[in-house]
Amino acid sequence: MSEAPLLEDTDRTSGRTALRKNIAAAMALSGAVRSTLGPKGLDKLLLDDEGRTLVTNDGVTVLETARVEHPVARMLIDASSAQDRTARDGTTSAVVIAAELLRNAWHLVVEGVHPSTIVRGYRRAEIEALTILDGLAIEGTDHDLVTAVRSSLAGKASTAVQARLAVLAMEAALAVEREVDGKMDVDPTRISTIMAVGRPATESEVVNGLVLAKRLANPSMAKVVNNGRIVLVDGGLERRGVRSDVSFQATTPEVLNALRRRENERLMEEVAHLSSLGTNVLAVSGAIDDEVHRALMDAGIQAFRRVPASDLDLLALATGARVVLRADQAAAADVGHAIESRSHLIGDLHHWTVRGEGVAATFIARGSSDHVVEETSRCFDDAVGVAAQVRLDRRVLVGGGAAHVALARHLRRRAEATPGREQLAMEAYADALESIPRALAENAGLDPIDALLDVTAAQADGGADAHRIGLDLSDGTPKDLGAIGVLEPLSVVRPTIHGATEAACAVLRIDDVLWARLEAQIPDDIQAQLDAMGERDAEA
Repeated sequence: MSEAPLLEDTDRTSGRTALRKNIAAAMALSGAVRSTLGPKGLDKLLLDDEGRTLVTNDGVTVLETARVEHPVARMLIDASSAQDRTARDGTTSAVVIAAELLRNAWHLVVEGVHPSTIVRGYRRAEIEALTILDGLAIEGTDHDLVTAVRSSLAGKASTAVQARLAVLAMEAALAVEREVDGKMDVDPTRISTIMAVGRPATESEVVNGLVLAKRLANPSMAKVVNNGRIVLVDGGLERRGVRSDVSFQATTPEVLNALRRRENERLMEEVAHLSSLGTNVLAVSGAIDDEVHRALMDAGIQAFRRVPASDLDLLALATGARVVLRADQAAAADVGHAIESRSHLIGDLHHWTVRGEGVAATFIARGSSDHVVEETSRCFDDAVGVAAQVRLDRRVLVGGGAAHVALARHLRRRAEATPGREQLAMEAYADALESIPRALAENAGLDPIDALLDVTAAQADGGADAHRIGLDLSDGTPKDLGAIGVLEPLSVVRPTIHGATEAACAVLRIDDVLWARLEAQIPDDIQAQLDAMGERDAEA
């Protein structure tokens, strides 16, 4: 039976044509971020619909900001985003390798190799590559871990800022490190960030505790509370309003006055209840009535209002308190402990710093302008994500493309012993891995082919430590990059290779692209007007 009637409203592209177009989309996407790779990578200027600009070197930021509609390009962006969530680095490398895998696959398809064969060869090469990576990795010292974090910031900031942020990221990761069910856990979400304009980015700092952009509910309250008992309320201390679906009629002014008195009494009862629990620090997500301020001060309670619910959760983690919905519902078990609660100025803004016995930290991003501060914050987010990974897995690899060249050399030797056409796919996989050192050399203004050949030749004559030889981008010569501190975490490289392989194999398995033909749609409000006009004409 013919399928034409079933697909009459669908545009269809199949076979090699579909694969060629999909690979072209992947190559175009890779070309958009390839120049950002490495310490010599260039920046991208992004503009939105409102004319706002953003200069960044972060590949995933470029990809997620761009308007991309092609489904295959979206698949690669999703792979890059997954890499960002997993390791906070290696996003550009994942896209570059995936696109190179697809480009090499196209050459094999043209020569008559079936995509399924290529996928099997790629899977085989991936397993072999990940196994070899484990053998190339070394257990990093504390200095090596900081160096690896700094390498993840290559090209994203000045050398001085990179060094500062790497140290701060490790401090923050250590501050939130804890043991959960017998295993160590480092949760970057326990690290909050505030931005302060006016001082150099190198003066950014990490506070062991929480720093929130909040001022005291009343300036006469105590600025500093030591050894505080803190209560967190996801609500407010204010008069309750009348529900919108309820109405009442007051016959005399005394009725309204009685209602106001009762509301005031209720608020005073809540303050008294807090005081009975020994509370001297209070944070609420709602408002605090002016009449309550004096009662709180008389009770010796330092109060902060309109604290977002997300910050209440962080405060709960830092102090061991439990968030309650109403102040009079708080029990002794809900009260947390704050070693110090301080209201102070950072720059020209009021901030609230809380140090508790829980695990929480705050990064204070500084810079000479809003743009610099925002870029410093983005760089720290990447750095602390990598720091969290290396705290859990201390194994590191030599960077500068050294590990990728070593993997490619090993895969070519293994391909020689692989029967059938999968051998060609493994060789294509090895060539794709070499796209990283080629891109690094190209972005540094070097000849990518000559640079790759020099590194390969140096590794061939390098003996047992040959895998440590990579391209020194400062002078364009191959050397032991481990000796000069060019390291990258194994926990970043592994998901990069795995994610790129997954994305490439997913694209290669597509042999049909079906585009539904959408008819022009009339907006609902316009259609309603047309219907109303038609009804009036019919009545006339």
